[in-house]
Amino acid sequence: MEIEPAFSWPTRVYWEDTDAGGVVYHAQYLAFLERARSEWMRAQGYGQELLRLEHGLVFAVRAMQIDFLKPARLDDALQVGASLHECRRASAVFAQDIRRDGELLLTAQVRVAALDRRGFRPRAIPQPLYDELKALERA
Repeated sequence: MEIEPAFSWPTRVYWEDTDAGGVVYHAQYLAFLERARSEWMRAQGYGQELLRLEHGLVFAVRAMQIDFLKPARLDDALQVGASLHECRRASAVFAQDIRRDGELLLTAQVRVAALDRRGFRPRAIPQPLYDELKALERA
């Protein structure tokens, strides 16, 4: 059973995103996924700069599992989905997907680690933010 993501960010495929054949280069999907997670956080009221400056916190990708199902191509209008699957004290797991006109092109599971902004050492997510994120989990 496929679950629609809680958040969807639109993007378009440009020449710079593709290989010589006009197919999205596999590494470019990582940028699409990153932007959708960043916009998801911003939609929750926690842009990355606010997290960094006010909470001393940054998130960094720790692990990623990607299933490339179908290629995206030059000029495609894409929807990049993101939903919070699990929030732990010092990490979070996002379920993500990329679609074209509703057709599923890619699925991903992304674990991000909470790090101190100065030393980039693991740290706990501040309690108020943790509580808000925990409430947004989708199974």
